[in-house]
Amino acid sequence: QVQLVQSGGGSVQAGGSLRLSCAAFGYTYSNYCMGWFRQAPGKEREGVAGIYSDGGTTYYADSVKGRFTISQDNTKKTLYLQMNNLKPEDTAMYYCAAVLRVTMTTAQALGVPENYEYWGQGTQVTVSS
Repeated sequence: QVQLVQSGGGSVQAGGSLRLSCAAFGYTYSNYCMGWFRQAPGKEREGVAGIYSDGGTTYYADSVKGRFTISQDNTKKTLYLQMNNLKPEDTAMYYCAAVLRVTMTTAQALGVPENYEYWGQGTQVTVSS
């Protein structure tokens, strides 16, 4: 049974940093692509960052480029999102997600929530000004 368990998040002032983690259980991690998404109240879920299982291809939303970094530790089957220089507009519920690698054809596809099959439980990130 595929399970994604998230940790991290919390509240921080603008300019601060947070790191999110997503531990994967129940599948061969190296066969999957992973992504981070966020959803603010009243808004649609949007792609933040994504990564191929081999780490060779990544995706970042324009709004987070240069501030957020996606990474993974395949031995620990864990995905990370390092968020620096946080802004109030980054406030949202953040989700990690996974999908079989064979279904992804482009880097841009990593940022599309409909392309993913499995989801973490979500973790709140709140950035105050």
